[in-house]
Amino acid sequence: MQKPLEIQFRDLPRSEALESEIRDKVAKLEQFYPHITACHVVVEVPHKHSQHGRVFVVKVDIKVPGGEVVVSNESGEDPHVAVRDAFDAAQRKLKDYARRQRGDVKSH
Repeated sequence: MQKPLEIQFRDLPRSEALESEIRDKVAKLEQFYPHITACHVVVEVPHKHSQHGRVFVVKVDIKVPGGEVVVSNESGEDPHVAVRDAFDAAQRKLKDYARRQRGDVKSH
């Protein structure tokens, strides 16, 4: 990665365990797609739901040559589950992006 990984926590305290998990997930994405130029991850609790409990939102913004992959995931009760789901979605989007770059997918 050309720029260092940026991790932000909004409306919740910084967690070393969560930060370490995010760094591991980004390293896994870099092994899969080594042309990532920058990555910005935001973990937040946007507002309190009286009936649904805490909701965690994880936004992953990945810059790649010629484009950008953006994923936003909302999950309740556990921030680790929200991070896992967001990075799973990011990996699927990166796979699609790589296929389009290679020309494996026909553009309409």
